[in-house]
Amino acid sequence: MTGKVGQCRQQRKLHVMSQASALQLDVGTDLSPRNPPVEIQEIPPAWIRRGTRDYRNAGYALFFLGFASFSLIYCVQPLLPEFARSFGVSPAESSLALSLTTGLLAVSIVLAGAFSQALGRRGLMFVSMSLAALLNIVAGLVPSWHWLLVARALEGVVLGGVPAVAMAWLAEEIDPAHLGKAMGLYIGGTAFGAMMGRVGMGLVTDYASWHIAMIVLGALCLAAAIAFLKLLPPSRNFVRQPGFNPRFHIEAWGMHLRNGRLLRVYALGFTLTSIFSALFNYTTFRLSGTPYALSQSQVSLIFLAFALGIVSSSVAGGLADKFGRKPLLLAGFAIMLVGVLLTVSTSLVIISAGIALVATGYFIGHSVASGAVGPVAGRHKGHAASLYLLFYYLGASVTGSVAGWFWQHGGWSAVAALTGGFALLGTVLALTLPRANVKPRPNQFSQ
Repeated sequence: MTGKVGQCRQQRKLHVMSQASALQLDVGTDLSPRNPPVEIQEIPPAWIRRGTRDYRNAGYALFFLGFASFSLIYCVQPLLPEFARSFGVSPAESSLALSLTTGLLAVSIVLAGAFSQALGRRGLMFVSMSLAALLNIVAGLVPSWHWLLVARALEGVVLGGVPAVAMAWLAEEIDPAHLGKAMGLYIGGTAFGAMMGRVGMGLVTDYASWHIAMIVLGALCLAAAIAFLKLLPPSRNFVRQPGFNPRFHIEAWGMHLRNGRLLRVYALGFTLTSIFSALFNYTTFRLSGTPYALSQSQVSLIFLAFALGIVSSSVAGGLADKFGRKPLLLAGFAIMLVGVLLTVSTSLVIISAGIALVATGYFIGHSVASGAVGPVAGRHKGHAASLYLLFYYLGASVTGSVAGWFWQHGGWSAVAALTGGFALLGTVLALTLPRANVKPRPNQFSQ
């Protein structure tokens, strides 16, 4: 496999040399039919194609990456009521353990996407994931609320080197004809991590303590980081840009922010995670209070609904490759809206069904929207992906905290109204996406 990568790079080097030779032609050069000019042909990108060993290894590696990053980000979500009790803070204040992580993650993602152009994708993702795992262990050891928030905030900073860089790596290295499927596997890994992080935290907290739960999860994610490093194939199409040129990055971000189609995709990301974070943050408070009074383990079991996300994200990615992204986005938001309406019920069974539908619709929408970023952007995919995730995590941070005010002053009906409104907004945004521009375009690759 290393030999193939070296051969590809040698071909590109020879291609550049042929260009240099062609540029040396002057007025006195014989251009007769016996000595025609050198024909310059573009060397196509060396895609990783479906069915190959590299494709399988990349899928496994990115599954580990998604598992570790999302379990670390969201592991505190089922613990918010426990934090409120242990540290004597309000529900809105306890949500800072998650909102600070996602808020700083949103900012650091943009910077990480820029620095990855100079540092390389693979190493940056590994270092980011390893540091975040170690900080999660630290969070389990600190004695006070404020130090816990500091550790969680730093986790958000270092995790910025994972999501946008992973999306850029996929767009650069995977055959565009199978990009949706590969993106779906990565999103499936995030769903598995989000589910197991939450469920595992609840179970360990009930039988030991939340401190032990944080430490155990950090150790598991450190092992996942090592597996990721061993499995991910080296980059074939990435072009390193040494140094840091602020003007280049500002121009790249500005180009994407002037792209109306990309702005709609960014708004979709904000909308999706607003629904998801608001609903799951305060479902834990609702079910742990009266009249349900569920234990920490019982509340954490609602996150088993994420198993549907593992399947739906992978299936949605393949369907988007075949039918286009707009129909899948509309279906995702419709499923989420129905799920939100079901959670208004007082029946625990119907509430659980509603939560399962919201999780399914969310992962369909996120898989399809994130897969649209690279093809719609065309150039500078790392910058485009970082902006998508900036909006995505701002939705989790801002709406996740604002929804606490709705919960405290209006109860669950107010939270349902907020999330239902976002589902309707997402439907409108999906309808405005031009159908012709949302399917993958196979001739585009990162610059």
